Amino acid sequence: MILLPRPRLLRWQSGVASTVEPPGVTIGRATGHAQGYILSAAPAGIRIDADDEAGAFYARQTLAQLIRQSSDGAIPAMTIEDWPDFPVRGVMLDISRDKVPTMATLLSLIDLFAELKINQLQLYTEHTFAYAQHQEVWKDASPITADEIRQLDVYCRERFIELVPNQNSFGHMERWLKHPRYEPLAEKPDGFTFPWGTHHVGGFSLNPLDPRSPELIEGLFDELLPNFTSKLFNVGCDETHDLGLGKSKAEVERRGKERVYLDFLLKIHDAVARRGRTMQFWGDIILHKPELIPELPKDLIALNWGYEFDHPFDKEAAAFASAGVPFYVCPGTGSWLSISGQTSVALGNLKNAAENGLKHGAIGYLNTDWGDYGHLQYLPISYLGFAAGAAYSWCYESNHDIDIADALNVHVFRDRSGVMGKLVHDFGNVHHGVRERLKSSARMFWALVGGEDRLRLFKEVTTEEFEDVESRVDAALAPLDRPQMDRPDAQLIKEELRNAADMLRYGCERGRRRLREGRLPDRHDAAMAVIVAEHRRLWLARNRPGGLEESVARLTGASPATVF
Repeated sequence: MILLPRPRLLRWQSGVASTVEPPGVTIGRATGHAQGYILSAAPAGIRIDADDEAGAFYARQTLAQLIRQSSDGAIPAMTIEDWPDFPVRGVMLDISRDKVPTMATLLSLIDLFAELKINQLQLYTEHTFAYAQHQEVWKDASPITADEIRQLDVYCRERFIELVPNQNSFGHMERWLKHPRYEPLAEKPDGFTFPWGTHHVGGFSLNPLDPRSPELIEGLFDELLPNFTSKLFNVGCDETHDLGLGKSKAEVERRGKERVYLDFLLKIHDAVARRGRTMQFWGDIILHKPELIPELPKDLIALNWGYEFDHPFDKEAAAFASAGVPFYVCPGTGSWLSISGQTSVALGNLKNAAENGLKHGAIGYLNTDWGDYGHLQYLPISYLGFAAGAAYSWCYESNHDIDIADALNVHVFRDRSGVMGKLVHDFGNVHHGVRERLKSSARMFWALVGGEDRLRLFKEVTTEEFEDVESRVDAALAPLDRPQMDRPDAQLIKEELRNAADMLRYGCERGRRRLREGRLPDRHDAAMAVIVAEHRRLWLARNRPGGLEESVARLTGASPATVF
């Protein structure tokens, strides 16, 4: 029988146990570990002994997975002893890169996460919370409302998931700073060039020297935080690429970029602490000057993120650990900037984070699912990363070699034919047809949506490589008519994968045409029109309308050139 995550200790016994009678449950000292449980299934009945209520809940999730694989109301006799490696096992969903899920989609994801024993959820927010005093920022974004947050908070708590507030508060403020009311707070309102060479139009980060910057974010905190019962708060503060290029240039030259960054971070920390919360922040900027890490308050949590299979989690986690700063490791699902996902990279990245997080004492594991450049990947592309991250963070020793395709078939896609898990796994590896891969994105993604400013990202790809990728897409999707999924959205999943495949085929043909004709063809042809029409329909099946037109503009080439 397949379990997801696999427990750390499972002993098979002779006989079977009936699942007709509900299990007896005792809460007390069972394993000696928080969230731990012992599930005993014997001919005399089923018993759960748990260290706490969360442990009892996780035992029931394991039992539900066992019952799912039983055809006669009985399961094999066994004893499972189990508890998590990481006390916090989270998922962060990006709801600010165009795509804001409907409440129905969010509730279904919470149910999935609960069964996978995930116990923290964050909704990454830049401009998609309906702040009462800032309507111009979110009016076209179909934002999450305060009432919806309160509903989600209750739904999560009933499933032993902590819904953690999330609001970026330094960089990634372009959706605010493009409006006249907020533009004066921008570090560089006239735009700048990212380190990778793309120009950004308008402001991106707040000016940390302007006293109105902390005033703005404190006002946001006062409206956002009361809707959550969690005492944690992720304030973001990552990728402040324009810091020191504009209004803070002289101060950065005098004291250093990271010192100016840290001073503003400490102001945010003070604002969070005064509101009775524990601050989380992305740790990428402070890691540029690790000698400053010991100056961080010890009552915050650093979020150590990285998305490659060889990301230096070992070195970076050690820097936070040696300074006594609590931290999470934060890998990713590998779904974004890919269309099909990137299976091998995602699995390597997720394992790397778990292994080095355990090595250096991380208190949490936050699996991130981003939507950069139009959130063009469909939700089922992320399921593999969600499931693998849940497995590795629960018990790495038991799960590092789990057959994730089989586990997906049984517990996520619920496919009686046993096809869909491998199909999604293989679809995420079609990018192997290109010999030299990009970091953090796939060349086929840029062949689909790239303009002249992105040509360097796929111009090295040969005709033969484009053809190889297309053949891999065809091979991966060939069994798509065979799955027998016991899910209400079974047909929708198939349609999402078909349009994703059509997007990749379009990118391959566009790349070949560039090689043949010596120039990039536009994207206003009949094939793209079909893809766009289907993209609109599929988007609205799971998501709110806000952001859809921006996502479509990424496909058709009508959007400004920016990676975010």
